[in-house]
Amino acid sequence: MSNSDPYCTKYPARWTLRLTDRKKLTYSVLPRAQSILREVDMETTILEEESDTEICPETAAESARDRSLLYRRVVLPLVALLRMGATPKRLAWSIAVGLLIGINPVLGTTTVLCFAVAILLRLNVAASQLANHIIYPLQLLLFVPFLQLGSYVFHTAPVPFSTRVLLESARKDPAEFVRRIWHWEWHALLVWTAIALVLTPLIALALTPALRKLSAFKGRVGA
Repeated sequence: MSNSDPYCTKYPARWTLRLTDRKKLTYSVLPRAQSILREVDMETTILEEESDTEICPETAAESARDRSLLYRRVVLPLVALLRMGATPKRLAWSIAVGLLIGINPVLGTTTVLCFAVAILLRLNVAASQLANHIIYPLQLLLFVPFLQLGSYVFHTAPVPFSTRVLLESARKDPAEFVRRIWHWEWHALLVWTAIALVLTPLIALALTPALRKLSAFKGRVGA
């Protein structure tokens, strides 16, 4: 595919991802997504300042301290995205995708995977990253259960979580140890994929009405 292709001209970031080129992903898609995240941060800051001035100058600082972490880290960024033109339905799907990608059993892949999927599906990059960052602690908690569930579903040898057993297996037969690790990860990934395909639309459908209400009252949020 050449750069003169009309599809490339219309969707340059999506074309870049199709090449599966790490350098192109790093130098074209990620900077664009980071720019979007910076815009959301700026809009959130404006919302916070507007909220403080609407209360009264004397109590603005105290009010800012009293706001919950959930309000500042979740509600205000979503309001900022709605003010920037994102639709509730698109935000709902973006959040759902970010949440499910954020718990996948392959550690260290969530950020890039969220960027790639959001751009390929034309979702909201900032919303998917917001959900991904919020759900990150749950990924660590679900890592072992996903491995165990994959081992159970595919009837493979159970995952040994004893350090002594793992080191002994790696020392006796390194090739077999790597093969078993790969099988555990691969089976866990398949189980996660099946769960994600079921839960993503359910979460999106559940979030859409709430985001529509938030959109209807976005001018009053923060007051």
